[in-house]
Amino acid sequence: MSQEIRNLEPKVLWNKFADLNEVPRPSKKEERVIEFMKNFGNSLGLETFEDEIRNVIIRKPATAGMENRKTIVMQGHLDMVHQKNNDTDFDFLTQGIQMYVDGDWVKAKGTTLGADNGLGVAAIMAILESKDIPHPAIDALFTIDEETGMTGALNLKGGVLKGEILLNLDTEEDDEIDIGCAGGIDVTANRSYNEEETPEDSVGYTITVKGLNGGHSGMDIHKGLGNANKIMNRLLFDGFENFGLQIAEINGGSLRNAIPRESVAKVIVAGMYDEAFVFDMQEIINDIKAEYKTMEPNLTIEIVKSDLPSKVMDLGVQEGLLRSLYAAHNGVYRMSPDMEDLVETSNNIARVVVAAGEISIQNLTRSSVESSKMDLANALRSAYELFGCEVTFAGSYPGWTPNVNSEILDILVPIYEKQNNGEKPKVVACHAGLECGILGTNYPEMDMISFGPTIHGAHSPDERASIKSSQKFWKFLLEILANIPERK
Repeated sequence: MSQEIRNLEPKVLWNKFADLNEVPRPSKKEERVIEFMKNFGNSLGLETFEDEIRNVIIRKPATAGMENRKTIVMQGHLDMVHQKNNDTDFDFLTQGIQMYVDGDWVKAKGTTLGADNGLGVAAIMAILESKDIPHPAIDALFTIDEETGMTGALNLKGGVLKGEILLNLDTEEDDEIDIGCAGGIDVTANRSYNEEETPEDSVGYTITVKGLNGGHSGMDIHKGLGNANKIMNRLLFDGFENFGLQIAEINGGSLRNAIPRESVAKVIVAGMYDEAFVFDMQEIINDIKAEYKTMEPNLTIEIVKSDLPSKVMDLGVQEGLLRSLYAAHNGVYRMSPDMEDLVETSNNIARVVVAAGEISIQNLTRSSVESSKMDLANALRSAYELFGCEVTFAGSYPGWTPNVNSEILDILVPIYEKQNNGEKPKVVACHAGLECGILGTNYPEMDMISFGPTIHGAHSPDERASIKSSQKFWKFLLEILANIPERK
């Protein structure tokens, strides 16, 4: 670990973040970070325990003079999105994140940084460890598997937490105070298909889409970024329509909560169309790159001759697949009529896999309105069922309905204005899955707020955390803790 990270201010925050990032913690593989956090709590002599699903709770009494204040829950999630560049040799199961400083930014070498939500977790750890920071009684809640299923939040039982106010430290713009968020649902389409012998006199090609920015499938969905699965389907559809292209394999995207950056397809065309196919594809590639030149300047699309596959997808199913993927909605479905510039409902076609007689299409559908979420989920279901897929809905979690009359909001706004020369914070809802809505189902009376330091490029290897913003966030957090209201 580079010492330059540990020397950043505030040292208590960055040192805890560095400690945390030495522990492998990809979603679904959190055993080591759970033990790390329990050992941390026990080393401080604080009440530390796991709940049934393996969330970690650490309790710290109020500092002197703060005993009459409301108990707060400070919450962050232990897992991180595990994305890396194809040319980066890295094992998320065994290696700690390799960080470095670039101007005002902390970055990782070819991987996600884990600032989402590592900086929030680190801040909570620093407060728990502190001897001189005034604060009320704290329930520190470290949830598991937020990124791929909201598992920890969904399975947290009522009555475990004692707090009346929840501070969620998982927002990614330091001038925003979040009072609402989107819910989500996993939409998955599967079907089998018959493989056919590759026709004689065919030519094999590998088509590769890469170099896209990717990003957070909620927070970045409105930015006009390229989706590798949609771009690939466009190429395959044209090749099929004009030259009878047949698909052997597709491997596109990675995680549901990440906009897909890469896709690779193995295909064939009849030898008689060889030159014409390449010429036509190049024209389409030029068109696509021109369309995306502003947002995706590094987009690369390659068509390279390759070994001839022995089997290809039968044409009937292939036609259905390409038409369904074309029809399936990707991106913003509806903007919020109630909050300016807020995406209400969206979908990310995250993963497309075709191989060995099986098709899998994985989507993440988000919305702050439950009925709209299900409307889009059913629209996707319809598109996929039309070509014979079995479509399942799973992992549904609720959104967080904004509370403009929040007591803690009334405390945060004037503190922010005082610390930032009268500048008003943006009181917003976000198009991401925060755990607040889920936690609110078992703790309906809990007053909730979300804030955090500026993080860009979350869920991609371009993830970076602002050093200056982290200083601002830390100062803000300390003042909030000192001003928690008294129990009534």
